[in-house]
Amino acid sequence: MTDFDVVVIGAGLAGLTAARAVRAAGRDVVVLEARDRVAGRNLGGLLADGTPVEMGGQWIGRTQTEVLKLVDELGLETFPTYDDGAAVTLHNGVLTRYADESFGLSVEGATEVGRLQQELEALAGTVSLSSPWTSPAAAELDRQSIGEWLRSHTDDAEALAFWGAIVPALFSAEPSEMSLLHFLFYIKSGGMLDNLAATTGGAQELRVVGGAHRISERLAEELGDAVRLDSPVRKISHGDDGVRVDFEGGQVTARRVVVAIPPALAGRLVYEPALPAARDGLTQQMPMGSVIKVQVAYPTPFWRDAGLSGFGFSLDDGLGVTMDNSPPDGACGVLVGFFEGAHARTAARLSPQERRASAVATLVKLFGPEAGNPVEYAEQNWMEEEYTRGCYGGRLGAGVWTQYGAALAEPVGRIHWAGAETSDVWNGYMDGAVRSGHRAAAEALDRLEA
Repeated sequence: MTDFDVVVIGAGLAGLTAARAVRAAGRDVVVLEARDRVAGRNLGGLLADGTPVEMGGQWIGRTQTEVLKLVDELGLETFPTYDDGAAVTLHNGVLTRYADESFGLSVEGATEVGRLQQELEALAGTVSLSSPWTSPAAAELDRQSIGEWLRSHTDDAEALAFWGAIVPALFSAEPSEMSLLHFLFYIKSGGMLDNLAATTGGAQELRVVGGAHRISERLAEELGDAVRLDSPVRKISHGDDGVRVDFEGGQVTARRVVVAIPPALAGRLVYEPALPAARDGLTQQMPMGSVIKVQVAYPTPFWRDAGLSGFGFSLDDGLGVTMDNSPPDGACGVLVGFFEGAHARTAARLSPQERRASAVATLVKLFGPEAGNPVEYAEQNWMEEEYTRGCYGGRLGAGVWTQYGAALAEPVGRIHWAGAETSDVWNGYMDGAVRSGHRAAAEALDRLEA
């Protein structure tokens, strides 16, 4: 006799959503979470004056319908990201202020970026979201990196610099580090590039009052003592009679297990018997992105008085992207910024004081001398997080989708896989995590009835 119908590993959005669905179906469920908190890649923080800041994933777009539905069901509220005024781009030491869709590029550069975007999105339109490896020309698309494709399709230095900065901004990885097929799948899953990059009307439009981590906290409150913290899983034994999950502090048995942690971490668990070679090969080749998120606080959002939105895009510096992250009442000013991809790995070798100095120096370039006097600085290095090992999500390098992609979400016996990386819509985002939890729970419940 098993202890539970379903055991869920991971108390992020995917795992908690799955557990909630299992509970709603009248089945017994337990959630094992390695950390001393829920919410996974969502992480709340506070400035010294009590202002909430989010050190992990935070934005929701209006087309991210599943997570918005969950926000509403849980009694939470959203507010719009500040997006009034002009943006700024720094390239080759020249600061450009703009209020159109040019990203501050020259006419020639913007035209070339637009041409490449159209070609990429036309290719993305041919990609199957449910099974990218079956797409027309999948092998050809998968054998090259997005970086290789870009270099073979333009010699415009400004356009290449733009793509060299925007790709890490979206993936926390370099253009050389992911296959073209993965890039195309990802942008299609999120509604194409304009939707992914935009604030108003795009993926960064809304924030959750109090922080996105509150979604998981509310889910955990509903589940009560079914959520067990400080319980890192070490081993999953699985067979015809059910599953046994060994974790620090004990073990549980169940009829089914949902593994709702990033593939890179799922591959580090011990499985008995061992997983099929295709699944193991996948997890060996799906690293997490590299990102350090920083929050820089000021007495007021002074950039607004200068007619700026807080969006900054530096093609010259380690801190590549900034946005206004002030509280909804504007009681203080907060700029959020990111070291991403290779810049994050370089910044990780610096001391916290050196990273702060680097970030503030970039903000001064973008927003003027007032940015040189922050009242507070906070950072989160997701590469150092033991139970994440990087953000925003996992990526697939050249050749991996076509060789191993079918194993990403395919159950292995009684084991089901969830997590933002396994979703075919809004892959890598909170909405994708919620969708994956629903899917994995439905799979497990259906097979409980078999």
